Amino acid sequence: MWASPLSLTGKTVSLVPLSQDHASDLTEAAADGDLHQLWYTTVPAPQDVSAEITRRLTLQDSGSMAPFAILDRSGRAVGMTTYMNIDAPNRRLEIGSTWYRRSVQRSGINTECKRLMLTHAFETLDAIAVEFRTHRLNRQSRAAIERLGAQLDGILRAHMILANGTLRDTAVYSITAAEWPTIRAHLLHLSDR
Repeated sequence: MWASPLSLTGKTVSLVPLSQDHASDLTEAAADGDLHQLWYTTVPAPQDVSAEITRRLTLQDSGSMAPFAILDRSGRAVGMTTYMNIDAPNRRLEIGSTWYRRSVQRSGINTECKRLMLTHAFETLDAIAVEFRTHRLNRQSRAAIERLGAQLDGILRAHMILANGTLRDTAVYSITAAEWPTIRAHLLHLSDR
């Protein structure tokens, strides 16, 4: 597989291949702030974490996803993220299906996770572009994506039907290989602050 499971380690966070061994920590993480109650995003309810891990691992087996558990310095799983919509022939992928327990949000963990994943995508996988997608109304997620330096490609209107029956307009962002050196410098600057 082009984007196969691996471990990535930074100063404050590690990304490791997701497994059921992370279920207990991730169940606790999902309960922190009742994130599953947010209508505009998809975070598993605490009791559904194990099933979500299984779903992501099944997608990994099909070659369309490489899921990670996000570990803090203590080794505790505080969230999940993935390489998804993997398009090896066109050397494109999306970083998405990311969520963190509320207590670590806005702590710098997201920036470091994305820097690690982008570095691997552009410098090891030789990706042409990396996408990010979120609900048009998810201002917190859009601000985090924009803070990384990704550019808005556009809005896919009425793109998905959510679990509550509403239609999701999807904001699509990307970073291209040509932009990566500048984005990398930006992300290193953010992590030094």
